[in-house]
Amino acid sequence: MTILRARPAPTLAVVAALAAAVTATGTALLVAPAAAAQGCRVDYTPNQWPGGFTASVKVSPGDTAVSTWTVTWTYAGNERVTSGWNATVSQSGSTVTARNMSYNGSIPAGGVTEFGVQGTYGTSGGAPTGFSLNGVPCNGVAPTTPPPTTPPPTTPPPTTPPPTTPPPTTPPPTTPPPTTPPPTTPPPTTPPPTTPPPVGCAGAVLCDGFENQTGSTPSGDWAVVSPDCSGAGTATIDTTTTHSGSRAVRINGAAGYCNHVFIRSTKNLGSVGSVRYGRIWVRHTTAQPTDHTTMMAMTDAADGNRDLRMGGQNGALQWNRASDDATLPEQSPAGVAQSVPLPTNRWTCLEFMVDGSSGQLRTWLDGAAVAGLTADGVPTHDIDGQWYNRTWRPQLTDLKLGWESYGNGSDTLWYDDVAVGASRIGC
Repeated sequence: MTILRARPAPTLAVVAALAAAVTATGTALLVAPAAAAQGCRVDYTPNQWPGGFTASVKVSPGDTAVSTWTVTWTYAGNERVTSGWNATVSQSGSTVTARNMSYNGSIPAGGVTEFGVQGTYGTSGGAPTGFSLNGVPCNGVAPTTPPPTTPPPTTPPPTTPPPTTPPPTTPPPTTPPPTTPPPTTPPPTTPPPTTPPPVGCAGAVLCDGFENQTGSTPSGDWAVVSPDCSGAGTATIDTTTTHSGSRAVRINGAAGYCNHVFIRSTKNLGSVGSVRYGRIWVRHTTAQPTDHTTMMAMTDAADGNRDLRMGGQNGALQWNRASDDATLPEQSPAGVAQSVPLPTNRWTCLEFMVDGSSGQLRTWLDGAAVAGLTADGVPTHDIDGQWYNRTWRPQLTDLKLGWESYGNGSDTLWYDDVAVGASRIGC
């Protein structure tokens, strides 16, 4: 797909206002492009199979920051969106409208956010057109002639039409989009977050929805452990709150040091190799506190068997290296702003990749990459500058899921549909 950048054409409201001013004063005015649209860009990347598709949509407001966003586009064929993630998505006819969630409405100037959709199509499907952001057309062609010096007509010039369908002024419908299930074999690269784990988890070494657990305490492929010290934290099998199937693991995480509790996989995960991908569905009840917490840990044989930890600090997700307490991102205000909080009271798909040969790390939340949770091998201030204060070549050997609090902060968490393998597994 070819994406073009341009200054957008004036909207109907702007043209009508200018026409009125000319009528009243008899003076011609010059028309300038809307400031909010400088460099406005929407990148739509589809992944299609017979009868269905998913698409990743990246949104950048260009030169002007936005605090909320509404993105619209029009399908050329008979595509029908059935669900979405990181956005509230609806469709009327061939026009799709996507609105931000409560946690991702703010995009700084030059910044970008990402959401996704899943859908179906019948006999035809084509590249979507007519992308707009907050009613302003994006990806347009820049005008090649200067603005007119004569009064503009009362309707827009035919060469620069306004968007065919402005975003609605009322909230999206309260009923969800159709719940047509995805195909039985969706592509594993970019499935939507509501899709059950694929059969076999794409060849993952570990693939467990805890359905083989028969008692109230995790056993068999999992062992309950308390690194350092134990206390009020507990790990149990739950049949009332699950992501899929009939069982999940519930962690009652208590505040204060020495209440550590985890479940540890008994499989030999050292056989995965130097590149490890993980996929975990997690749900929790309490917003992450300012103090440091951990909800996932992996022993690093190349770092004195100290843990590589995933958790939170200052209200957002972070990676933490137990050997020297380095964090990703750095815990400056600018660094924390590059991460995101873990949503509460809903199932969230957390994915990660650790490359031990190159010392790189990447993280996705509900399919969207998180910039602050990325160590790309080149130190960047506020993100991975502290992480690369020494050579880091991890050799991970296990997986632990649970709760550690190093100060204030209790939480109740559920884990389900856990997978670890040598290639990305998907949500």
